[in-house]
Amino acid sequence: MSLKSISLRDFVIVHELELDLSGGFTVLTGETGAGKSILIDALQLALGARADAGVIREGAARCEISVEFDSPKGLAAWLEQAGFDGGDTLLLRRTIDVQGKSRAWINGSAATATQLKEIADHLVDIHGQHAWQSLTRPDAVRGLLDSYADVSTDELSRRWQQWRQAQKTLLEARDAQDSLQRERERLAWQIGELDKLAPGADEWDELNAQHGRLSNAQALRDAVQTAVDALQEADENANALLGRAIAALQNQEHIEPEFKAMVEVLNGALAQMEDTVHSLNGYARHAELEPQRLAELDERLSQWVSLARRYKRTPAELPELLASWQAELQKLNAAADLAQLEKNETQAKAAYLEEAGQVSKARAKAAPKLAKAITQAMQGLGMQGGKFDVALAKLEQPAQHGLEQAEFLVAGHSGSTPRPVGKVASGGELSRIALAIAVTTSQLGQAETLIFDEVDSGVGGAVAETVGRLMKQLGKDRQVMAVTHLPQVAACADQHLVVAKRSENGVTLSAVDHVNGEQRVAEIARMLGGERLSGTTLAHAKEMLGQ
Repeated sequence: MSLKSISLRDFVIVHELELDLSGGFTVLTGETGAGKSILIDALQLALGARADAGVIREGAARCEISVEFDSPKGLAAWLEQAGFDGGDTLLLRRTIDVQGKSRAWINGSAATATQLKEIADHLVDIHGQHAWQSLTRPDAVRGLLDSYADVSTDELSRRWQQWRQAQKTLLEARDAQDSLQRERERLAWQIGELDKLAPGADEWDELNAQHGRLSNAQALRDAVQTAVDALQEADENANALLGRAIAALQNQEHIEPEFKAMVEVLNGALAQMEDTVHSLNGYARHAELEPQRLAELDERLSQWVSLARRYKRTPAELPELLASWQAELQKLNAAADLAQLEKNETQAKAAYLEEAGQVSKARAKAAPKLAKAITQAMQGLGMQGGKFDVALAKLEQPAQHGLEQAEFLVAGHSGSTPRPVGKVASGGELSRIALAIAVTTSQLGQAETLIFDEVDSGVGGAVAETVGRLMKQLGKDRQVMAVTHLPQVAACADQHLVVAKRSENGVTLSAVDHVNGEQRVAEIARMLGGERLSGTTLAHAKEMLGQ
């Protein structure tokens, strides 16, 4: 089984409800207006349906819905990736307040309605009482056929988008050739201007550093000479004074041992000072004034500043500006290459048509199989001799979903020609056809729980018994729940839930109860003959349950 329990608080006309569910086939019955579809509505909200403050019970501040499922193995990776706890069970909870604000949780962690919708298809497949309406919608028909054929159109859609983009790019390039050429010429001229300068990535900072040294060369030479004089060449220089201090302390080391450590420090300082003097002398030998080099630097810096001013940038931005122009020109060149763009469009079209061809083959192979299976199901639903067909018509133009359109055709009786479903079938027939399709395709989805919400409307008699047996048969492999008004269907269920209205302190509330034994007999009898239970209806109900 999959759906284990439903818990409601202040939902519509339900004050409080705790309902445990079992596997197999379960029916929900009750008088008209009792709220048989309340559980279905609540379940849809728990699975991400649009929230509305109108579902809150009158007088309450908010409603709360909790549903617990056996966790499908196919959801384990999704739960982990989305940051939700895994495990054997999956608990979905949703609240809605009177302002219409909704909050949701998955296994105790906050979730979005979108995330609830993402996992809904793994949990529940709901066939509503108006399911027949989708039989006339091309997209729904195609989707059902693709599911039956086990065809995914994701890759087809991706290739379609690539083809459309290639077509758009080619068309825009054709329309914009003149403006593209002008823009290319403008960019090429600007790039040529900057190419003459050929600005290096770190050149601006290096130029400024060199210029600063050369323009202050004399001051630097004077500073070096002053330092060398103070350290070594003046009459009273630091080298001589430091040597004198070392000698004085060394003479007294035998008396004061601490002087030895001090002498070592001073010797280190003397060695460092001598290294510094050596470096200063080396700098002085190479620090020439170089007026010609200084003039070259002035000219180079002037070029940088001039171009930066022209293009309204700082000089340091020129290398990056040149690179961006070159990249832009490369794009424009590609956009102006009509031959390449035409080749791209042709290749994208071929890729789409190849994938579309594979999809078409799969649809053509599956269509007669689906038609045969639904035709067989119709025979047991009061449409003996009827025939169902799936027609594939080639589209005038390729589309995102492929090269053909699918349509459901039906012949209500033997010998008649199948025609579009919506034009030849009555309301009751449409419901039965929809039910035949639902039964035939029930194994296609991933969901372990199938819900039929009054899909048996317009059905009665022996056909109703067939519907009940079909649902009971489905319940052997998956959990099946059905909201029904037919006693023949209800009698086939493994579990029977009755929805009833009650009045508490002048307030109408709805409750759901499991019924067994005599209670179930009474409910079947009520469905057969109304509120007044006679011996005949009770006997008939017992007979139906016995069968």
